[in-house]
Amino acid sequence: MSMVKNGRVVEVDEPTKADDLIVITGAGGFIGGNLVQYFTRKGFKNIRAVDKKPLYEWYLHTPGVENLCLDVSIEENCRRVCEGAVEVYNLAADMGGMGFIERFRIECLRSILINTHMVEAAYRAGVRRYFYSSSACAYNTLLQQDPNVRALKESDAYPAMAERGYGWEKLMSEMFCQEYWAERGMKTFIARFHNVYGPNGTWDGGREKAPAALSRKVVEALDGGSEDITIWGDGSQTRSFMYIDDCVQGIDKITHCDELIATPINLGSSELVSINELLTKVEKAAKLKKPLNRHYDPTAPKGVGGRNSDNTFIKQVLKWEPSTTLDEGLAKTYAWISEQYHRRKSGKRVGIG
Repeated sequence: MSMVKNGRVVEVDEPTKADDLIVITGAGGFIGGNLVQYFTRKGFKNIRAVDKKPLYEWYLHTPGVENLCLDVSIEENCRRVCEGAVEVYNLAADMGGMGFIERFRIECLRSILINTHMVEAAYRAGVRRYFYSSSACAYNTLLQQDPNVRALKESDAYPAMAERGYGWEKLMSEMFCQEYWAERGMKTFIARFHNVYGPNGTWDGGREKAPAALSRKVVEALDGGSEDITIWGDGSQTRSFMYIDDCVQGIDKITHCDELIATPINLGSSELVSINELLTKVEKAAKLKKPLNRHYDPTAPKGVGGRNSDNTFIKQVLKWEPSTTLDEGLAKTYAWISEQYHRRKSGKRVGIG
């Protein structure tokens, strides 16, 4: 049985077999590394994991996987990466938390080379399904100024006023994916991630996101006997945060749903909290007897006033949405960061991204 999507007949693919080649770029990073493990646990035996970082610096290593250290912003490398692939998951990007995104816009913009070369290489290689990891930073910033923001639905990306640097790169790369379906018939899939967090992610060094940054600051305060903590901005900024297990499951579901070909879709939790509330939850995970004294830095990067995921569309199409509560996810994340902090303090090697 076939269907028509944006004027094209959608051919029914054979189910991906255990020995079909799956390519994951950005596999040395947080989400990519977890996605490699996810597909390995599902029984796929032919996975090519790609990242430009030396293997020693990869967040996670999965036995039995082909690991390539290649920079996929270079066209020649993309052709090598996509050779023989049935499915490609492009998660490679130069990015980080708000501290990185606001300070290094050129690096973020240059990531457009990655998807530009990867989507063309995938098309030439005859890839059946191509997934692109976009971001909620692609949404119109004028809709995100108030902490009491309404949840963003997929159509809110237009009229376009994306976040400078990173957001515009994501929006343009989405267009590439949509046109490769419209003009050339390659099935592409696009998820707009909303703040992914969890164990085995970046927790220090400037690229970490709010859950990891606040968890580390609480660990540091406890270790140093301090009762103080500094928050970027005034703490009223609001966000939703998606646990990593929900993220990789969502990627799989989206990429194997033909109703979503070339259709950007939110992938995030709809549990909205302020940064002040997030810190309270981290303190709960740390089992603090009393809250830390909060100091605010209005000069630090803080991003938009508010951003939340409207999950109406994903629930309608997939009958599913991310469901791990923030309390549950933070308990696991805080415990892991605390362990990493003390391992590093004792002189052992740890990964921070």
